[in-house]
Amino acid sequence: MLGSGDDPFGVAAAGLTWLPKEEHFGVRLDGRLVAHAGLLRLPVAVEGEETEVMGVGGVAVAPGVRGRGLARLVLAAALDHARTQGPRHALLFCRPPLVPLYRRLGWHPLDTDVLVEQPGSGVVTMPLRTMVTPLRDDARWPPGRVRLYSLPM
Repeated sequence: MLGSGDDPFGVAAAGLTWLPKEEHFGVRLDGRLVAHAGLLRLPVAVEGEETEVMGVGGVAVAPGVRGRGLARLVLAAALDHARTQGPRHALLFCRPPLVPLYRRLGWHPLDTDVLVEQPGSGVVTMPLRTMVTPLRDDARWPPGRVRLYSLPM
């Protein structure tokens, strides 16, 4: 879908190990997968208060079909499913150039560091931008430091 490059998501320079997604959502055109988003449920703490989020990752749209609203479509399907899973928020990590896209899709950047686990390093500060979106109408992301109790998704 994204070609044969070694770094299809543009995040290799961050040097992170990522979790595989548990659930996958895709869009096919003419039988070919052209858009994807993955989900998994993860433990997190905000200012020491433990909860869970639906982690979103592996979001991609094939280069030849970008600009057609496929990211919106595949994320909407993933988030519709996420709303049935219990957590009040979805969380993702993205490169800074993608922040405007995710803002247009209803995501909000966090203004705090997010700690994630990494093999051999323990707990590290996520170098990418963290964004959240509510999964319930009354959900409000609380202020404070965020600690993801897993590898990033």
